[in-house]
Parts: sequence; structure tokens; C-alpha cells
Amino acid sequence: MAAMLAHNKFLVGVLAGLALGILSRFLMLRTDYRQYPTHTHGRIIHISLGVIAAALGAVAVPALLQKDYTAITFLTLAAQQFRDVRKMERETLTKIDEQELVGRGGTYIEGIAMMFEGRNYLVIMTAMLTSLFAILIHLWAGLAVGALSLLLVEKLKSGKAISHIAQVRAGTIRMDGADLFVDDIYMMNVGLRSNQDIIAQRGMGFILTPRNANGKVTLGNLGQRQAILFDLATIMGVFRDSGEPMLIPMAKLDMKDGRLGVFILPQENDPSKGAAVVERVPILESAVRMPTEASVNRKEAGADE
Repeated sequence: MAAMLAHNKFLVGVLAGLALGILSRFLMLRTDYRQYPTHTHGRIIHISLGVIAAALGAVAVPALLQKDYTAITFLTLAAQQFRDVRKMERETLTKIDEQELVGRGGTYIEGIAMMFEGRNYLVIMTAMLTSLFAILIHLWAGLAVGALSLLLVEKLKSGKAISHIAQVRAGTIRMDGADLFVDDIYMMNVGLRSNQDIIAQRGMGFILTPRNANGKVTLGNLGQRQAILFDLATIMGVFRDSGEPMLIPMAKLDMKDGRLGVFILPQENDPSKGAAVVERVPILESAVRMPTEASVNRKEAGADE
């Protein structure tokens, strides 16, 4: 057995890298409440791309060890193909978003597209590292490094959520004449009496209080607000139909302190569950802002003057 592994170390390394690369893609492939990727054709597309990425990563190592530097060219072409995957996902989700009662928004869509592109690179990394150590040291070393790569993949699979940047609590829906408020945050003017009655019966509101200046600016991003509304509407349902502009979910800032008020008419009126949903909304990479990292906002900035 040992002699066979030593004699066929390139083949063994490629197969180990291919297996661990495909496994890493399966770990990162999950159809959740957003129903994307869809069953089963959407999953087949991403699994197929994962197999291709794993094969490229696994084969690149023996090709480079044999001084076949054209392998770099193939990796460059693969990067271009995966950028096309990002473009495909963006276009697909944009088309789907046009049919949603509460859309994801462009920032959420771009984040999902970026995620699918990045995960293919993680597959290549896992396959390359597994193949490299399996060839240069031993099969078991390659499998051990591949297992560590899977742990890294699991860690990078998901980012931070709203709970990391803001405190979330249920707010009180109230009407002051035709004006709608969530606690003391003004949301909109509701002119029709019938809509006021629906809001009084079914309305649900939340107050998001940012933990720091970074959270305040991030919550101010319109794309991040739309992501909160989309997740709420997807999980809790939404009491509206097309052509009902006054019943649309809404998120508005308190301009004085940066708190975010969220209003929605859900199918399932459960404030505690709704607050848990808001806390778990992912923070979009494109929405993150960190003003505290600017030199003018640091305590040390005075020393620079």
C-alpha cells in the first residue's frame, strides 16, 4: 500500500485534493429561507462549478511541480469564468427581485453574487493545499491540511449579523392622526382610514439602536435596510399585494441619534420572533462603514496635528 502511494503520489494527491475540494463546496452549499440556490437545478449548477474548481486546484499542484507553467494560465481563465458566475447570479437575482412583493435590493443581490464567486476560490484553495501536502509529504498530511481548510471554510461561510452592531427590540405602533410612528420615530403619512385600521390591527415595529458609530452608519445604508425588510417579509410573511403602496414595509432613521425604526405588516404577528429575525439578518459587505477607523476620529489623531 505504501509503495503504491509513493509510486502514484501525483494521482493520489490529485484525487485527495479533488475529494476535499468537492466536500468543501458541499459544506458551503445551503438552500435556506431565501430559497436560493433553488432545488434542484440551481444546486446542480453550483455543485458542477465546485467540481470544476476542485479539479483545477488539485491538478495545478502536480502541473507546477512538473514545471508545466501553463497551469497558471488555466487558473487565470478559471478566475474569469468565476467572475462570469458572479455576473450570472447578479442578473438572475435581479430578474427574480422584480417579482417579489418585498425585494432584496441591489446591495443584497451584489453580496450574494460576490459570495458565490468567492466560494469557488475557497474550493480551489482547499484542493490545492490538500494536493500539495499529499504529494510533498504524505496522503495523511494532505488529508489533515484539507480538514483544517474545511474548518476555515466553515468559519468564512458566514459573516456577522445585525446583533453584532445593534440592539433590537420590539417597538410600539401608534397613529397620531394620519401620521404613523414606531415609538417616537416617524414612518409615513397614512391617509386612508381603511389602511389605518389594518395597521392598528396587524402592524409590527422594531427599534434598532446602534452599538457604536460604525453601526450607526451601517444601519443608515439603504441596502442594509432593504435586507432587513426582505428577511422579515420572507420569514414572517407580509400582509400586502401588488398595488398597495401604503402597506409596504419601511425602515426609517431617527436623525437625532441614528436609531432605525422598522415597520412591517406580517402574516404572523409575533414580535419576539420578529426581533430574533432582525438580529440574524446578515450585515452586507457593501454596506459596512467604519468611520471610527478614520484618523480624525481616533484619540491619537490629536498627536498628528
